[in-house]
Amino acid sequence: MEIALIGAGQRGMIYAEYAYQRGIQIAAVVEPNQERREIAAQKLNVKKECLFTSTEEFFKLGKICKAVIIASMDQDHFNQTMTALELDYDILLEKPISPNPVECLKIAQKAKQKNRLVVVCHVLRYTAFFRTLKEVIQEGSLGRILTIQHNENIGNYHFAHSFVRGNWRRSDLSSPLIMQKSCHDMDILTWLADSPATRVSSFGSLSYFKEENAPKNSTTRCLDCPVTDCRYHALKAYLPALGSWPATVVTPKQTEDDMRNALKTSPYGRCVYRCDNDVCDKQVTVLEFENDITVTFHLSAFTNHICRTIKVMCENGEIRGGDGLRELELTKFTSNGVDQYEQQVIHTSLSSSGHGGGDSKLMEEFLTLLKTGETQSITSIERSIESHIMAYAAELSRTTKKTIEIKELKENLLKEE
Repeated sequence: MEIALIGAGQRGMIYAEYAYQRGIQIAAVVEPNQERREIAAQKLNVKKECLFTSTEEFFKLGKICKAVIIASMDQDHFNQTMTALELDYDILLEKPISPNPVECLKIAQKAKQKNRLVVVCHVLRYTAFFRTLKEVIQEGSLGRILTIQHNENIGNYHFAHSFVRGNWRRSDLSSPLIMQKSCHDMDILTWLADSPATRVSSFGSLSYFKEENAPKNSTTRCLDCPVTDCRYHALKAYLPALGSWPATVVTPKQTEDDMRNALKTSPYGRCVYRCDNDVCDKQVTVLEFENDITVTFHLSAFTNHICRTIKVMCENGEIRGGDGLRELELTKFTSNGVDQYEQQVIHTSLSSSGHGGGDSKLMEEFLTLLKTGETQSITSIERSIESHIMAYAAELSRTTKKTIEIKELKENLLKEE
């Protein structure tokens, strides 16, 4: 069996390397960046004639393998996916499906029409932490869920790298933050609630990473800047991380000299207070679901750790947890404040695979589905669209300052389609 890779960035390479290490031949690599393309060819043993700088070149060949991994930039997903479906490819599609919800619906419609497998990379459903949480809820001893508090803690240096200096800094180049980063979380919330959302309200802004908060006498690029004690100075961000993320994103050559040279011209050498970023650095969203569950979701750049924390409040008890510690704390309610309450701590498994083991589990299922010919997975396109509608509704609420009724929104989107 052979598959092709479109987009040889970090995420695409994770999926392609997993497949290659399990005996899957990589039939082609499509990547406009020459360094990435060459590295992918070397790691994945791809012949020179099977390397392409554009999808137009690749798709001209027709269908040359079983499936494609589409891990390109968000705005490119729609056209690439629709063309791949027209050629009868099965697809592993990096999230978001598309920043445009109408395009998401069109992809789902096309996949159904062509009877093709489209698996969306909502890797959180595959992690040991969230799978265990789902099992605890389904077991039922705590009763039904009534309300949830959920936080995505992006991490201040992660946010500065990806959403201020990096590829996802501007909504017009990629997606709004809640779509690009948190369609994962919308997906997890609708999965845990086992219900679609009915209404959404959201509030947020770009509050900190802008010029008015720049240190006095600072300049546009870090290597020229006299303010060397800035926490976000590029040398502080990337030199200690040589050989690992996020330094590997800046340059494939991981030496101090190569990093310093790259930061002289790279977008990652810019002052975080003087970039062209416009996505929110904080956002709060309130959701109501059809089964009466209410949720508050908090997305923030201003955290020390990169993790997700959650509190699920049920009829007979509560569940607290965080995927960073890989720990769930279950507490059953008592009749008063004197009796000893019953409590259990569950430690979920550790995985060397990214996203708490989600990356490898996702790929394992995708490869199995390719072999069996089935077209449904736990993150198939039909199941994944709901999260994108929720994220779109949240951003629409934030920008219009209105509560969004999901049913009405879907009706309007279908009219546009």
